[in-house]
Amino acid sequence: MAYNILLAGVGGQGTVLASKLIAAASVAKGLPVMSAETIGMAQKGGSVFSHLRVGAGAMSPMIRRGEADLLLAFEPAEAVRMLPYLKADGVLVASRSPIMPVTTALHGTDYTGCEMVAYLKAHVKRLCVLDGEAAVRTVGNPKALNVILLGAALEAGALPFLTADDVLAAIRARVRPQYAALNARALCYVRAHAGAMESRWETGHPATFPQK
Repeated sequence: MAYNILLAGVGGQGTVLASKLIAAASVAKGLPVMSAETIGMAQKGGSVFSHLRVGAGAMSPMIRRGEADLLLAFEPAEAVRMLPYLKADGVLVASRSPIMPVTTALHGTDYTGCEMVAYLKAHVKRLCVLDGEAAVRTVGNPKALNVILLGAALEAGALPFLTADDVLAAIRARVRPQYAALNARALCYVRAHAGAMESRWETGHPATFPQK
């Protein structure tokens, strides 16, 4: 059985890089990985998502609706958009900080993301929400949100086959050395700031990785 991870965000947030870091860390531990990402308009601020399947048994990189064990969402509207892919008992780790679409800005429509977070709270049993805007201010770089959310997923127990050291090793192998200290802070942000992540678990415990 493969462990299914769906990452969703907006172009420029580092969604694909986060997927590649999880994949690299998993491969380094001897786990088989299959993945697929969106390209093209995502580079211009559009929706971007990545399918990632870790472990034995996957015949295709694409995750079916209702089969994602983890949904890692970098933006609240994208979390709602991709919610049908999450299992009933799957884990959602999301940033509550919105990115206003161009069409919304042009029409002068207000979008704070609050309604999206409220929807998630009403429909997701195992939910962790992080104030991404506050987190990147503390860490010191807005581009660190992807690693901050990876750290949040680790703290939530939603990447049970990886440790922070595994992910940090993948970062060091794929990211420029001058950003090592920044990424280490980002990865440990939730652990270092008690109460930074709002969590609710209606049933059960954090997901466990199926044995090969």
